[in-house]
Amino acid sequence: MGTIYVIEDEINIRDLIKIALEGFGYQVSAWESAEEALEAIKEKVPDLMIFDRMLPGMDGVTAIQQIRSGDLCPKVPIMILTAKDKEIDKVCGLDGGADDYMTKPFGILELAARVRSLLRRSSGESESEKDIVTIGRLEWNFRTREVWFDKKLLELTYKEYELLQYLWKHQDRVVSREELLDSVWGYEYDGETRTLDIHVRTLRQKLGESGQEYIKTIRGVGYRFVGGKTENKVSSIPELMSQ
Repeated sequence: MGTIYVIEDEINIRDLIKIALEGFGYQVSAWESAEEALEAIKEKVPDLMIFDRMLPGMDGVTAIQQIRSGDLCPKVPIMILTAKDKEIDKVCGLDGGADDYMTKPFGILELAARVRSLLRRSSGESESEKDIVTIGRLEWNFRTREVWFDKKLLELTYKEYELLQYLWKHQDRVVSREELLDSVWGYEYDGETRTLDIHVRTLRQKLGESGQEYIKTIRGVGYRFVGGKTENKVSSIPELMSQ
């Protein structure tokens, strides 16, 4: 099923998450501090990590930033589970490298659904999509899940990549917020679209001045990707980077 690391300083919540996810068939290890989890990663890389934001010593966002900038497991899906529910807190967590953000109190079934969604997408890469694709000023490698803009590698979180890819695959039409939440996140948000809007905002920021050009907002409906002509290339990463 997959190995999950849980980093939560409140023992009751930590035990609840561990027991609940083990009940769904996952192998779960849990720690009180980020430092302990970072040491554990050196021994074994998990399939997914769940961080509380406020931790003794190193906080969750700092730990996630360290993971994303390192070599051990920069692509592992990471969720933040925290009591902080303000928009600025979510933006900080997502910008820090988290792929999902869930607030306390939470439901076990929703937590399990989000975990399944992250794990399914992290292991569901298509074997048929191995070529590099050029989309206007974007260059995409589906095998390595990397995207370049003007030959510069974009540092995308897991969910940002999934969102950008979904919009590109459906660029012939406007994609509603509800469809994006259901298809990219894999569960219902009960009408809450703020998380989606935050991801769109950070994607645009990473695309710089062209962000608004590539991802159009269709008021009252959703979003549409406008990227120009798509060209397939049989190319390698070294060849691309040397051009």
